[in-house]
Amino acid sequence: MSDEPDNPFKGTPFEAMFQQFSGAAGAGGTPDLNAIFAQVQQLLSGSTDGRPVNWDLAKDIARKTVSAAGDRSITSTDTDRVADAVRLAEHWLNEATTLPDASTTSAAWSRAEWVENTLPVWQTVVDPVAEHVAGAMGGALPAEAQQLAGPMAGMLRQLGGSIFGAQVGQALGELAGEVVSSSDIGLPLGPTGQAVLLPDNIVKFAEGLELADEDVRLYLALREVAHQRLFAGVPWLRQHLFAAVADYASGIEVDRGKIERAMADIDPQNPEAMQEALAGGLFEPEDSEQQKAALARLETALALVEGWVDDVVRQATKDRMPAAIQLAETVRRRRAAGGPAEQTFATLVGLQLRPRRLRDAANLWAAVRDARGVDGRDNLWSHPDLLPSTSDLDDPIGFAQHTGELSDIDISAFLDNPPLDNPPLDNPPADNPPTDEDKPDSK
Repeated sequence: MSDEPDNPFKGTPFEAMFQQFSGAAGAGGTPDLNAIFAQVQQLLSGSTDGRPVNWDLAKDIARKTVSAAGDRSITSTDTDRVADAVRLAEHWLNEATTLPDASTTSAAWSRAEWVENTLPVWQTVVDPVAEHVAGAMGGALPAEAQQLAGPMAGMLRQLGGSIFGAQVGQALGELAGEVVSSSDIGLPLGPTGQAVLLPDNIVKFAEGLELADEDVRLYLALREVAHQRLFAGVPWLRQHLFAAVADYASGIEVDRGKIERAMADIDPQNPEAMQEALAGGLFEPEDSEQQKAALARLETALALVEGWVDDVVRQATKDRMPAAIQLAETVRRRRAAGGPAEQTFATLVGLQLRPRRLRDAANLWAAVRDARGVDGRDNLWSHPDLLPSTSDLDDPIGFAQHTGELSDIDISAFLDNPPLDNPPLDNPPADNPPTDEDKPDSK
């Protein structure tokens, strides 16, 4: 019998993984950590800032993804058109909301500029989630192996941050090809007080609508400016949304057994294979009841933001822009379906960054406006405790009656728009059947 101690990794997925790193075991079958350090070092470059995500790598991959898909430089004509649309949007919104002007400047961004300028906020959104997920790699080590590995556990964490960063970068690069403004997903991603549109993505959004470019641009500018007014006029809202993300992250429970099983089959010298494993849900957190409840609160908060914007923009355009009804329905359907990038992001960090109940929230805000006027609707943003809850979205009329103490509400004023005589959309559904966004989260 050998006097060498048993390999503490023996019988675990880490035995196979470390053998892949080192190429051969050291004395007594124990992995040669020096060899492992040398081989892993290349994968850890740029990942020494202590964050759970390698954001340098994420930005690099996002920009490369954008470049590969095509991204032209913004011209002065683009900038002027956006500035004109934002100025007119501010004027129209003055009668639709009591929240004051907030867009002191405007900008037209390329897709690469969207990546660069929104990355700081993405760090705030993703880091709390990634903290739990990336740390699971080190936490998956057996207790005896943790004592042996020492710094290796930290290196595994860094390795997880690099892999995670690569996937976040890919998702953000794809998302940059879909968003039409800085607030398109409902979070305040851009600089405070700056209304931002992405001209090339607006052209993509307008394909098949057969509407004037000016109408599409103005409608999306109205939505962007409304978002800006809300986030500037409600100082606590930005932190409220980010706190909802952090609350969600605190409830994440990672399936470490799944990570261990998957790591046994991963070749650490093949980054592409590692990214594929991550994309397939290697680090996808397991749903817990706490997490589901936190996610429901986040989705409700996003729905209230988007629903308010819907109501404000509908009021601003109802006597001015006939195309607004078609554009509003296009926005709703787009948000309900979600794009490939949103789905990738949801798989990666478990966050659904789209309101499932946008239509319910829009109806609720319209009911409150009908009951209490524009002032009464906007005053509900004066404190988070006054905001409607998830259950209130189930009964918008009841909430409006309770809030406004109104006995007679004109329902037709805020229910879904009736079908057009000549629907502009191809094959519109009959009688406006409910979409996924109308249904309560069934997770």
